[in-house]
Amino acid sequence: MTQDYIALLGTKGGPAIRPGSSMPTSNLVCLNGQQIVLDCGLGVTRGLVDQGMQLKDLSLIFISHLHSDHYLELGSLLHTAWTAGLKTPVDVYGPDGLDTYWAGFLAAMKADIDLRTEDEGRPDLKALVTFHVVDAGEVVTHAGITISALRTEHPPLIDCFAYSFKTDKTHVVFSGDTAPITALEDFAREADLLIHEAMLETALPALMARVGNGSDKLMAHWLRSHSFAHDAAKVAKNADVKRLALSHLIPSDDPTYGVQDWQSAVAPEWDGPLTVGHDGIKIDL
Repeated sequence: MTQDYIALLGTKGGPAIRPGSSMPTSNLVCLNGQQIVLDCGLGVTRGLVDQGMQLKDLSLIFISHLHSDHYLELGSLLHTAWTAGLKTPVDVYGPDGLDTYWAGFLAAMKADIDLRTEDEGRPDLKALVTFHVVDAGEVVTHAGITISALRTEHPPLIDCFAYSFKTDKTHVVFSGDTAPITALEDFAREADLLIHEAMLETALPALMARVGNGSDKLMAHWLRSHSFAHDAAKVAKNADVKRLALSHLIPSDDPTYGVQDWQSAVAPEWDGPLTVGHDGIKIDL
């Protein structure tokens, strides 16, 4: 059996990329010899290949919510896997609406897909992919992995989910995008690893200035819909998890702030093992 691990492929919060920045959210969950993709922000395909994954082996994808930094590249990933030899089914779990996105992607790429199907003899791409709408509770059990979902607080969206991946020996929880919620503490109780989104409070004004085309509404969204690093640390402490990793970092591309700033932000609440995420980091379990 191969080593269980989590790879944080993209660790940036938000959809924009700038010179020197990390990439938006995507993750690879490797448990019980299975390769599961969680979120498909821009860069997920390259990130998976960089981890050594054969894209033709793609079989199971989870999407946390319908913000572009979490599903923008879903269609491109599926299409690229298809051109890389995918011929087996792929199941995609996520909020209602992903099937509409997929139908639009297929329509946009119809000329290419039809040509490759006819000219290259490839299987029907549409027929390979099945979408499943997620609700809170147990979602599916696959190869000894029980995947459960918790609805988080990420207004204005309603269907936004944290995910738990649990085997008979390992428990990993992803917070998804969320304001601080106590329900996540029970959801992540005694997990081996909690991957939690995080913002640096002092860095937000400078980030607003860099965004350039937002308004006070953007700052209001951050404050009501996301968690500060110390909030993530408090959840980890109250849930008695074994290890905390910070991802979906806001900001992740400001050279004024580094790992030490994130460590200092969690220190009042958390003194256990901490990983400050960066693109491509692999966390062994």
